[in-house]
Amino acid sequence: MKYIIALDQGTTSSRSVLYNARLEKIDQVQKEFTQHFPRPGWVEHDADEIWETQWETLRTLIERNGVKRENIAALGITNQRETVVAWDTRTGKPLARAIVWQDRRTAAFCQALKRKGAEAAVRRKTGLVLDPYFSGSKMNWLLKNDPAVRKAAAEKRLAFGTMDSWLIHKLTGGNRHVTEAGNASRTLLMDIRTLAWDKSLLKLFGVPAASLPEILASDAMFGEATLPGLEGVRINGVAGDQQASLFGHRCFTAGSLKNTYGTGCFLLRNIGAKYAAPPKGLLGTVAWTLKGKTTYAHEGAVMIGGAAVQFLRDGLKIIEDAAQSETLAASLPSNEGVYFVPAFAGLGTPHWDPDARGLIIGLTRGSTRAHLCRAALESIAYQSLDLCRAFGGAIKSLNVDGGASQNRLLMQFQADITGAEVRVNRSHEVTALGVAMLAALGCGLVPSQQELLKLDLRLDIFKPAMQAGPRKLLVDRWRKAVKRSMRWAD
Repeated sequence: MKYIIALDQGTTSSRSVLYNARLEKIDQVQKEFTQHFPRPGWVEHDADEIWETQWETLRTLIERNGVKRENIAALGITNQRETVVAWDTRTGKPLARAIVWQDRRTAAFCQALKRKGAEAAVRRKTGLVLDPYFSGSKMNWLLKNDPAVRKAAAEKRLAFGTMDSWLIHKLTGGNRHVTEAGNASRTLLMDIRTLAWDKSLLKLFGVPAASLPEILASDAMFGEATLPGLEGVRINGVAGDQQASLFGHRCFTAGSLKNTYGTGCFLLRNIGAKYAAPPKGLLGTVAWTLKGKTTYAHEGAVMIGGAAVQFLRDGLKIIEDAAQSETLAASLPSNEGVYFVPAFAGLGTPHWDPDARGLIIGLTRGSTRAHLCRAALESIAYQSLDLCRAFGGAIKSLNVDGGASQNRLLMQFQADITGAEVRVNRSHEVTALGVAMLAALGCGLVPSQQELLKLDLRLDIFKPAMQAGPRKLLVDRWRKAVKRSMRWAD
């Protein structure tokens, strides 16, 4: 028996998932880790804690299922994307907390670059916009503001990486400093056409080339594990979480798309082997590089999706778990005029306003926690509608996954508000499956992408049932609420 193990390192938890040679899920282990919010708009992670949770889930998975090292065909890694880790190449230890993709501390720096007219060239080379979301400005901030990082750079012992690089560094005992092309395309530092670090972009962000990892294809051999019980096991597939989800949905042809409901919401559309500049409000990105060929995608990004429900649980403490939000929301016939714009980390597509902030509006004396739950769930669907419309044209069907896709009330409302058929993968977590597919291709366990199309993926389908009039009224009010949240922190 041969196995693939997918390491799924997300924004709020680390997971390890075991698949057999037919890419059927056998077991998974998951562990949450601490979210740090040292100042308003700042979000940090402890990279050591992330590694400890990832290693604990991997070790537990192997022990619980009696998996032997020689039966592991490959490890695959999928990860939260733009989050930046800085570590010391001599000690292998983090030099500072990781700055998370949601972090807004570099908004003023990005605005200053825009005023200098830098955004046009950045967008042309990277497909991205100048926004704190991406990695380059975070690296710049660490170099300017953290003495340990600055000293390490001066002494040529600084390593920067996104979370895939950090995990590979730890898995290989510090022997490899590499990243995958799709992850590199989220940094603002890589030329999206050449798949190489760009000298002019490195200069713009003040990032030394020597601190950056080598860029490899998604199906490359990233290294061999050195950990106890995993010695010599290959790391053979890597992709950022949203690219892995696109692959897991088997969106292999140009025009196919998916939406993931995770901490944020991310809608990606495969645009094929030739890169094309994205429409206004959308991003260009590398989807994957396989067998020497690159596939590109256009992307819309929502900063706070399922995290809005997590805020009700952990911030306001009005629910005990995510499932309770559906029960409370379903107790109401409608939102009764209450809207929640969860712009805790600014607004992404199509607004790209880092100074927007969260807003709840329409409250009356009759409003209850049920109204907040309904408004939070509906906000996920409204933001996803904004993503769909940014792509232009009517979307007839939408492949979806992620934790919030388990919420049937949300999925029906998503179908109603978009007027599209929503196709939910019953496994919900397609991200891990996608990188398991990549790892299976990379190590030769699966011979071709065509074989992956034969997998039986079960779907739940939600069809729109709302009339055009009520839909328009709800969407118009949502847009009024969004407008009131914008530029609040400017």
